[in-house]
Amino acid sequence: MGVEGVIGVPEGAPIDIDLRLESVMEGVLVTGTARASAEGECVRCLEPVELELDVDFQEMFSYPESDDRGRSKAAADDETEDDEDMIPLEDGMFDLEPVLRDAVVLALPMQPVCREDCEGLCSECGANLNENPDHHHDAVDIRWAALQGLAGSLGTDEKDNMSGKASDGDVRSAAEKQEK
Repeated sequence: MGVEGVIGVPEGAPIDIDLRLESVMEGVLVTGTARASAEGECVRCLEPVELELDVDFQEMFSYPESDDRGRSKAAADDETEDDEDMIPLEDGMFDLEPVLRDAVVLALPMQPVCREDCEGLCSECGANLNENPDHHHDAVDIRWAALQGLAGSLGTDEKDNMSGKASDGDVRSAAEKQEK
């Protein structure tokens, strides 16, 4: 039962099933637990992920309606309300594959991760940040590249004077102007 997507149960992989079958008035109630191993890739770092699934399911398989003589009634009238949750038994048999597939797919994580604190991949170069947590790039914003070139051409003293830090005298003279 292969499932398409980021993570799934490989086709042909064993699935352990514990079943309980109960005969009820309407049909057969199937309750069980399925255990399987799912495989896929971490959505953050693309490393292989293996996940053990333990899925509970319950499904009602209904007896075909019959007349007084035990013959099956043909569903001639579409106005009769059928219970969508009940799957009809066919010749006393039922197919569990769709039930298991639905239960397993709903139990799979939407975004599987190899571990909760996975750092993922670098958006610049694709390096695995789990293996190199100090990895970084000196990013230059091209919108500011001309100003960085200007700052590089200025001397150290000129940068300090242009940094926007006002001296005490500048602050006092600005305060005196405001008072007048």
